[in-house]
Parts: sequence; C-alpha cells; structure tokens
Amino acid sequence: VQLQASGGGLVQAGDSLKLSCGTSGRTFSGYTMGWFRQAPGKEREFVAALSRTGGVTYYADSVKGRFTISRDNAKNTVYLQMNSLKPKDTAVYYCAGGVPALSAIWSLSGYRYWGQGTLVTVSS
Repeated sequence: VQLQASGGGLVQAGDSLKLSCGTSGRTFSGYTMGWFRQAPGKEREFVAALSRTGGVTYYADSVKGRFTISRDNAKNTVYLQMNSLKPKDTAVYYCAGGVPALSAIWSLSGYRYWGQGTLVTVSS
C-alpha cells in the first residue's frame, strides 16, 4: 500500500487547512488510518486516527475540537480537516495505515504503511 499525502502549505494562525492522503491498493478499507506529525527538532507524534469503517475516531488532546479526521473508502482517501490552526501546529504531517491493536492506536509502531509527509507551516 502506497500513501500519498497532500494539502500542506503556509497559513496564518486561526486559518484552516485540509490534508488528504490517497492510497493505492484495494485494501484501504481494511486499515485503520492515522495522521502523525513531526515538528522541527521533535519526535513524531500522534495526531488522529480513524477506524476502518470510520465509526470511531481518536485524537491527541492538543488537537481535539480543532481537527477532524475522516475517510472516503470509495475514493481510498483519508482527510484531516484542521481548523483554528496555531503556530505550534507547524510540522510535517504524515498519514499512516495499519491494523494496530487498540493499545497501539497512538503509537508509530501500530502502523505499517506511511506516506511521505506534507509540510504545514502556521505563522503568527
């Protein structure tokens, strides 16, 4: 499974941005999909995840209420709608897919497939 993230860019604080992650392969609907991010000089961290059917979502506390993850299995695409962006949201955002155990939803090791990342820069 190949993942291709897009939609990053330079925005101002308070703006919105929507990231997309398209996949190849017919097994997209069989994977939990997640978004992670890595700020300069920091470790990659969990942002959000979505169950295979889209019925269950998980969010990092830092983005809860501002970001929304969704998926369109017919289009093999997962999205991350980011509202009320803050400078601390600046990072390279990565989409990921896998079949993580519930305890590993928030963990990098729970995901087998990774996209190349898309840069989001939020200016103050």
